[in-house]
Formats: sequence, C-alpha cells, structure tokens
Amino acid sequence: MFKIIGADGIEYGPVSADQVRQWIAEGRADASTRIHAEESKEWMPLGNVPEFSAAFAAKPPPPPPPGGSVAAQLQPMHGALADTYIARDYDVDIGRCLSRGWELVTARFWPNVGVTALIILVTLAVESVPVLGIIALFTISGVFLTGLNWYFLKQLLNETVTASDAFAGFSLAFGALVLFTLIANLLTVVGCLLLILPGLYLLVAWMLFGGLLILDKQLDFWTAMELSRRVVTHHWFQCFGLFVVALLATLAGVLACGIGLFVSLPVATAAIVVAYQDIFCERAR
Repeated sequence: MFKIIGADGIEYGPVSADQVRQWIAEGRADASTRIHAEESKEWMPLGNVPEFSAAFAAKPPPPPPPGGSVAAQLQPMHGALADTYIARDYDVDIGRCLSRGWELVTARFWPNVGVTALIILVTLAVESVPVLGIIALFTISGVFLTGLNWYFLKQLLNETVTASDAFAGFSLAFGALVLFTLIANLLTVVGCLLLILPGLYLLVAWMLFGGLLILDKQLDFWTAMELSRRVVTHHWFQCFGLFVVALLATLAGVLACGIGLFVSLPVATAAIVVAYQDIFCERAR
C-alpha cells in the first residue's frame, strides 16, 4: 500500500499499487508526484519507484497545449493551486511557530547547529570573493537558504535526514532556484526603488515560501513565486509578522558575538518551515 501527495499538497492513501497505476494512466499522477510505501517514511518522486516504471512507459505523451505555448498554460496553474490553499484557509501563529521551531532544532541540537554553521560558512566564503560574491548574492544564496529550509522540513515530516539534504537545492532544482533567487531579488529591488512598500510586499510574498515550493512541490520558479505570493497575500500581515520576528531573531544571533547566529538562524528557519507545513501540507503534525 502507498500514500501520495497530490498536486493540491494533500496526502492521499493508503491506496494499492493498481490504484496508483490507474492514476498514472488518467494523468492524475506523474513522475514528480511524491509517494512512499506504507512501511517506509521516505518520500520520493513516483518516477523513481521501479514498480511503476512500466506504467509510465505505457502512458502516451500528453498532447501539445492548444492555442499557445506551454508558458501560456502556467498562468492558471498557480491560480488554481492558490485557490485550493486559500479555500482551506490558515492562521500563522507566530508564538506556536517559534515554539515548534525551537523544539525541532533542540531535538537534534548539535547536528542542526553543525549543519547551519556549515551553510553559513560556505555561503560567506562564496560571497566574500570579489565580484563573484555579488553574483552569488543574487543567484545561489537562495539555493543555500532553500536547502536549509528543506533540511528542517524533512525533520518536521519525520523523514530520514542527512547533512547532504541542506545542499539538496544544488542537485534537485538548481536552475529553478537560481532563477527564483535572481528574479525575486531584482524585482524586489525595483519595487523598493519605486516605493518601499511594493518592495517589502514582494520580499515577503515571494521569498518566504517560494524556494520551498520549488523543492517540495517540484514547481517551476515562476509558478512557485506566484503561488507563494497569492497565498501569502491572503494573510499578508500575519506572514509579515513571522518574517519580522524571524529576521529579528537572526539579527540577535549576529549581535551575540556572531556565535548566536548558529542557534538563532536554525530556530528562525524552522519557525518559517512550521508555517509552511501548516499552510501547504496536509500531513500528520
């Protein structure tokens, strides 16, 4: 028996292998659909499960989209997904997010602090290189940060996690995350140049959950950005409050001789991941 995560982020199952094959044939599940066997806690793309390789081989390729390019079809995709999450509604309880984030970090304190320290040091090393540092800030910084989010999300979902998961963005969605970081940063800067408020709005709406949506839902960068923006806008001030508290916690760690950052950053990151799970995941909490 298997469980899968649908395109709406909701967990379905347990279902039989025959039911999964039927969903593949009907186009309701594809190679990127997350699945795991009931006896396992490890989620993986459906296309990586040998048991269903024949089902994908037998499925005819989808017809080309009528009346336009594939890009033209992406516009309604994030809209339909956003409507699903907005209809479920959500509440960002900042105190609860911080409390659960602290519990998550302290449950594996030294590994979590060590992985965070490694991410910080590698990021600083890359960004300290003349010229390359500026490019890295606007491109691969989001890959590092999303990897750290992914590392804590897997822990929150009780999945097997290793230090390599913190660098998963480089292997699973490097191109999409680089484009996400570049476009989000550039458009946020433009928004700040025009008026501070548009830039602040876009910073929170895009950057809070956009990277995780790329890795967790395996979305393209623009669909993830717009899905994040539309869902965050539904309760923007709550999300903004979480963003500010996470930022202040991180800055407090910097002011504590810099060493505190190795604790404050993972707690702030885990708090945001808790909010992400509450909004975008229908899994055991």
